Amino acid sequence: MSRHCRFSHLLLALGLFVLGAGGVRAAGIGDLVEIRWAEQIGRFFTFQDASVRYALLGSIFLGLSCGLLGSFIVVRRMALVGDALSHAVLPGVALGFLWNLSKDPLAIFIGATVAGLLGTFFVSAITRTTRLKEDAALGLVLASFFAAGLCLVSMIQRLPTGNKSGIDKFLFGQAAALGADDVRLMGIVTGVIAVLIVAFYKELQATSFDPAFAKASGLPAGWVHHGLMLLLAAAVVIALQAVGVVLVSAMLITPAAAAYLLTDRLHRLVFLAALFGVLAGVSGAFLSFVGPSLPTGPLMVLGASAVFGMAFLFGPRHGVLARWWRRRSGAARTRRENTLKSMFHVWEAGGFRTEGVTLTELAERRRETLEDVQRLGTGLIRHGLATQSGDVFYFTPAGKLRAAEIVRNHRLWELYLTNSANIAPDHVHEDAEKIEHVLGESVVRALERRLDYARVDPHGRSIPTPREIHRDAGLTDESSGEGRR
Repeated sequence: MSRHCRFSHLLLALGLFVLGAGGVRAAGIGDLVEIRWAEQIGRFFTFQDASVRYALLGSIFLGLSCGLLGSFIVVRRMALVGDALSHAVLPGVALGFLWNLSKDPLAIFIGATVAGLLGTFFVSAITRTTRLKEDAALGLVLASFFAAGLCLVSMIQRLPTGNKSGIDKFLFGQAAALGADDVRLMGIVTGVIAVLIVAFYKELQATSFDPAFAKASGLPAGWVHHGLMLLLAAAVVIALQAVGVVLVSAMLITPAAAAYLLTDRLHRLVFLAALFGVLAGVSGAFLSFVGPSLPTGPLMVLGASAVFGMAFLFGPRHGVLARWWRRRSGAARTRRENTLKSMFHVWEAGGFRTEGVTLTELAERRRETLEDVQRLGTGLIRHGLATQSGDVFYFTPAGKLRAAEIVRNHRLWELYLTNSANIAPDHVHEDAEKIEHVLGESVVRALERRLDYARVDPHGRSIPTPREIHRDAGLTDESSGEGRR
């Protein structure tokens, strides 16, 4: 756990003690009505209650703004900045309330945004003028601003109107308390964020992935960064009343992190993160309304975490199951190709006179039992790479082609390591055993040209040529590539 996270948890515990944690909780939308859950579902989808409409719209705006900005925060590796901002805005919230001793959304928004920007300014100033790294500066600013905010909130609650202010809801969030003015402000801020991201998408993309190139190209990278921080502070502020200071960073990071596992394209990442943010917000509002006394903000975060869990497990490229399946499939493919290579070696040792390879010959070559080799041969048959008659295996055209390609790749790589890397011939076999399965045709063609279309490997064995491979497999020579020599 990072240093600034430990600071935030310690200060949060202190804040709970100061504010009286026993009387503070994140209320849910469903606290406002007392009927059976089936009727609750009907009331939610008919939008009869104003609290449902406001909470649902607020959740949608929150998910959109956090998802859109979270995408750039994740690709810029600035997750800690979002966490620090969410804590640094608390004194601004309190000062906004003290402006006219009421929970005026605009005053609180302005105060919190200014506090967030001051926090980022101090982080930047500390890292520029001292030897401290950014993580230490973030922890220092987060702790200081959050402590100041807790003191101000405690002072407000001692005022005659303090207990009625609802200012403590900014710590833990209470979507049920959203009013028309709150939702209107959230909608305006979300619209501005969306328009600015669309208008400056290229600049954000360039500065996110290669700031040095962006500066060299004449882009105002500094202004883009500060503009992004301004939008981030605004998004944090409008999310506070729904999910609170403690959980707002989760809504910034989690939907974008889930999208990051599903795509490598920024425009898709932005779209998916916004979609996941909206889904998390809507699911949190729905479950809070249907369930008895369930808090909306934590349910939103749990919804976003559920989406991340699905992406983590079932993502097509980076998911745990997908990676496991690729490893399993790759290991099975390697075993099949090694079996084909062993069949080729037996065939080659016999002077290519007989097409078949007996089960015994293959078992001796692979140093395995007859049962194990039979099982491997059955796998080749199942994938259309071999046939079997009695105890003799025969290549299919596809099997013969792949066997010759694997042997060619192995021997070319051994020759490359011997000639170009000056590695002794008796030290190249193990490396070639691994690389032979992953060499693409373009790399093989480059190796052939670099080795001047050599015909013999370092051990004096023949390297199959493209023409020979296709001829032996019963294919035409048109695609063999021999004419490129």
